[in-house]
Amino acid sequence: MSDSNSEMNGAENRRVVLVTGSSRGLGRAMAEEFGAAGYAVAVHYVNSAGPAHEVVSKIRAMGADAEAFGADVADPGACQELVKGVTTRFGSLDVLVNNAGITRDTLALRMKDEDWRAVIDTNLSAAFYLARAALRGMLRRSAGRIVNISSVVGIRGNVGQANYVAAKAGLIGLSKALAREYAAKGVTVNTVAPGFIESDMTAALGEELKQAYLREIPAGRFGTPADVARVVVFLASEAAAYVNGQTIAVDGGMVMP
Repeated sequence: MSDSNSEMNGAENRRVVLVTGSSRGLGRAMAEEFGAAGYAVAVHYVNSAGPAHEVVSKIRAMGADAEAFGADVADPGACQELVKGVTTRFGSLDVLVNNAGITRDTLALRMKDEDWRAVIDTNLSAAFYLARAALRGMLRRSAGRIVNISSVVGIRGNVGQANYVAAKAGLIGLSKALAREYAAKGVTVNTVAPGFIESDMTAALGEELKQAYLREIPAGRFGTPADVARVVVFLASEAAAYVNGQTIAVDGGMVMP
């Protein structure tokens, strides 16, 4: 491992992470988990400025540094400016977590072109734009981590989500391509694929539907945002330095190769 990489990992409490879509839900859990681990955290939002600043305040209360950044990650220029802003504010960008995503669910025959494009642009293209921008600094330091947040539906498919499934499957392929291109330069790229995670959506499920989903999960429970966040923070750590190009399903065993 290079001196730059050793230095980056030796100064764990000052490594810098950008988590996209981190004003709520899984992204918020990841941002807070990184803050608890001592990282300086760039909290990203699109429209939720208030919740993003709440996350920043919580991370600062832990004793870690944090700042909120607004950007439309479907815009390649905005992605470039976001990475530039994070680097200017913190001095570097060591870890990129591509988590931002949207849904526009309907059956394929009913799906409008704009709904296809919106999901692909936000969930897949944005990850490429941000990785491309972040890689320049990572390669200069011969060190970096990129974690792309996919979904188990990107592995198994799902009815009514052709756009979302295509984007999430695309993230797995993107991760593998980047992992092969840049591992020798000290940058690892991996994918995390969450399964059913406790959220407002799962809380609103009827009991019969909830039990049907639970029967698909060997662990017998829905996951928590913390279950996912801990895996992401591990992949960003020195302990995962030799983990590259992998897709880790955090799903209680619902999807097994």
